[in-house]
Amino acid sequence: MGMNEKERQIPLLPLRGLLVFPTMVLHLDVGRQKSVKALEKAMVDDNLILLSTQEEVNIEEPDKEQIFEIGTVAKVKQMLKLPNGTIRVLVEGLTRAKIEHFLQEEEYFEVQISFLEDEQGAGPELEALMRTVLANFEQYINLSKKIVPETFAAVADINQPGRLADIITSHLPLKIRDKQDILETVPVQQRLEKLLDILNNEREVLELERKIGQRVKKQMEKTQKEYYLREQMKAIQKELGDKEGRAGEADELRRKLAESDAPPNIVEKVEREIERLEKMPSTSAEGSVIRTYIDWLLSLPWTKRTEDNLDIHNAERVLDEDHYGLEKAKERVLEYLAVQKLVNKLKGPILCLVGPPGVGKTSLARSVARALNREFVRISLGGVRDEAEIRGHRRTYVGAMPGRIIQGMKTAGTVNPVFLLDEIDKMSNDFRGDPGAALLEVLDPNQNDTFSDHYIEESYDLSSVMFITTANAVHNIPRPLLDRMEMLYIPGYTEIEKLHICQDYLLPKQMKEHGLDKDRLRVQEKALLKVVRQYTREAGVRNLNRMMETISRKAARRIVSGDKKKVVVTEKTLEEMLGKPKFRFGVAETEDQVGAVTGLAWTEAGGDTLTIEVSVVPGKGKLTLTGKLGDVMKESAQAAFSYIRSRAGEFGIDPDFHEKNDIHIHVPEGAIPKDGPSAGITMATALVSALSGIPVSREVGMTGEITLRGRVLPIGGLKEKALAAHRAGLKKIIIPHDNEKDIEDIPESVRADLKFIPVEHLDQVLDTALLKVASQ
Repeated sequence: MGMNEKERQIPLLPLRGLLVFPTMVLHLDVGRQKSVKALEKAMVDDNLILLSTQEEVNIEEPDKEQIFEIGTVAKVKQMLKLPNGTIRVLVEGLTRAKIEHFLQEEEYFEVQISFLEDEQGAGPELEALMRTVLANFEQYINLSKKIVPETFAAVADINQPGRLADIITSHLPLKIRDKQDILETVPVQQRLEKLLDILNNEREVLELERKIGQRVKKQMEKTQKEYYLREQMKAIQKELGDKEGRAGEADELRRKLAESDAPPNIVEKVEREIERLEKMPSTSAEGSVIRTYIDWLLSLPWTKRTEDNLDIHNAERVLDEDHYGLEKAKERVLEYLAVQKLVNKLKGPILCLVGPPGVGKTSLARSVARALNREFVRISLGGVRDEAEIRGHRRTYVGAMPGRIIQGMKTAGTVNPVFLLDEIDKMSNDFRGDPGAALLEVLDPNQNDTFSDHYIEESYDLSSVMFITTANAVHNIPRPLLDRMEMLYIPGYTEIEKLHICQDYLLPKQMKEHGLDKDRLRVQEKALLKVVRQYTREAGVRNLNRMMETISRKAARRIVSGDKKKVVVTEKTLEEMLGKPKFRFGVAETEDQVGAVTGLAWTEAGGDTLTIEVSVVPGKGKLTLTGKLGDVMKESAQAAFSYIRSRAGEFGIDPDFHEKNDIHIHVPEGAIPKDGPSAGITMATALVSALSGIPVSREVGMTGEITLRGRVLPIGGLKEKALAAHRAGLKKIIIPHDNEKDIEDIPESVRADLKFIPVEHLDQVLDTALLKVASQ
């Protein structure tokens, strides 16, 4: 064979997405114009054509660069024109060939090729390679669904190594590039080795595919099974008359769970409960219990929080906008804010605002929430005497529900609200447990991050909550609870403060609510002062607010009925609107009295003055106490009485006075209960005055507890008492020496008008109060 015979000119048919190996027989559909012409040329010559594959499938008209240079020379055995214009040809691959160069590419491709023959090798190594390839191919067929098992039988008989490689490759579902690679490998041994590599890879991939397939199938089966069973359940429930059963409910709950902000342990718990719920028949009562429980767990805030506004100036502005005075309370809130700003996480403090009714405790808490930009929740503890109100009921009970704390958190919707526990001193306890003890955990910043509610069962974090409590009287709050809170006393207001509050807050608010403006209603300052003095007597401003409401209402009526276009309220016209004054202003005695002393009292509603009267009549030494006095006050009277008996001589009193006279001590306004030790020196002074006939100065008020030795002990509520004394027009107040430190709490305007006389012993009291000259 000469070299020339190894080369020849031949038409070329580019194949798309297809590759023909030597010895392969297959049908091709030829539609492209150039290819048809190449075929016709081949038919004219000797039916030979070169089949070479183009690199990119989607190129319609490839040029010579885009056609692989090694292809297969094939013989065209048959041609058939199809009705749609394409030609179907049957070709048989003969031998490999390489394109040397293109002769023509205009009308059709014609190329100069050189043949690449297989060398016929033999030997044990090739034999072994062939066997290995066959064995691998067999395993491949077993794994793959794409090749029919008969193929192996057809391949197994081939004994030419090159041909074996070609035919096996032609059966494999490989990429065109890989097949081309085998086609281009002319040495037989290399070709078999490459094929072996490919077979191994394919086998591994198939193994993996099979494993994945099995896994997916299992999953699918499980899901299908569950779906099928659920559908069956629905069908059964429908037959039984249940409309939708639990399945729809469970889906909805799962959706809610996905949206909720619950931590993993809660999510897990809810999942379990939803599964339990699904298994319940929808008629079971237990089902609705579980449903309610899940709803509670999902509606509680677990991590959602509002961003705190830690701007001190803004907070100060908000607090001042809403409230006049209350300096200490505002200062404490601003301090809390400042600390929050410096350290990001702070255990919420627990503030207890203590003060008489109507001074703005509740509204101060609301302002704090507004200043901090937090949600605000208020629960009232007045009359709560059941521990379950705080901690919730166990779920086993019918109608069980969480306690007030958890309910409040649900209302807030965030984990860091301002939480107001109102009237904490009005709680009581009975056989149902002590709610005060249940609050211990809530109000301890070191424990309340794991607050446990009987109903919820999971611990709940309350450490981001800012708790504010309010109370009227400290002595009604249980001691351990008191220990956990920081007291902020909010005292009653002075007249001047009330006037400001009335002008700046109450009156404008009521005018706005009643549709009035400054052109329609004006209240003169003197008229306001008269309202404060003669129409209200209280520590707070609730009644004052009511009076402003009354004035606004009456003014509105006059304007609407056309009597007046503008109402001006003066001191004189005030009585037309509010009626006669309800209180006398300045209740100090108009003259010095014997046996009657002005004492100072402190109630939950603020300070007041009380006149204590003593009368001495001949009798057998009986001591009578009237005026609805409490035990402590009665004991104070007894102590004062015993002290005076022991010192009768020094006071110029007949030592046997108690045997010859009956003594009656009365505290007026008998319908109002009175108690407490602070009237001790007042009673002692009244007794001395009555027994000795010496009058008591009308300008003096007094307060202090007395001992059997005549010592004067400290008392509480000095500020409120001083305000009452000032209001009553007294000039001097006798106070226990130990209370001197409290004078600085008293407003400047009151201190200027009152003289405080600190005393340690009753003798000093009598020196100040009794007008010695009268009897001598």
